[in-house]
Amino acid sequence: MLILLCSGYMAPEYAMHGQFSVKSDVFSFGVLLLEIVSGQRNNCFCNGENVEDLLSFAWKNWREGTTTNLIDPTLSVGSKNEMIRCIHIGLLCVQENVVDRPTMASVVVMLNSNSLSLQLPSEPAFFMHNV
Repeated sequence: MLILLCSGYMAPEYAMHGQFSVKSDVFSFGVLLLEIVSGQRNNCFCNGENVEDLLSFAWKNWREGTTTNLIDPTLSVGSKNEMIRCIHIGLLCVQENVVDRPTMASVVVMLNSNSLSLQLPSEPAFFMHNV
């Protein structure tokens, strides 16, 4: 049986080991950024017939090149490219490995500069385990 534990805004290193750092806040910010763009909360939600968590849904769409599926349809005003960039930055913020996450200062620079190239995200932190 596969169980999904949704931690809300808690970074995995804090949720699992009680370790906190400045990058824990970056993780929380990434979750919040993905929530804003998607209009979904970071808990289990229905996506058609599937029940998914927001980070899994965002990663799946990023990997499949269907990132626009993540954008809240009520956000019809605004640049799709800017929204996709926010998703990209959000995914960089929710990396499982602390050293792979940007600093908050870097996130601010990324959000303010469309000319800055972003590194590719790797699979974000998931809270799944088999029982």
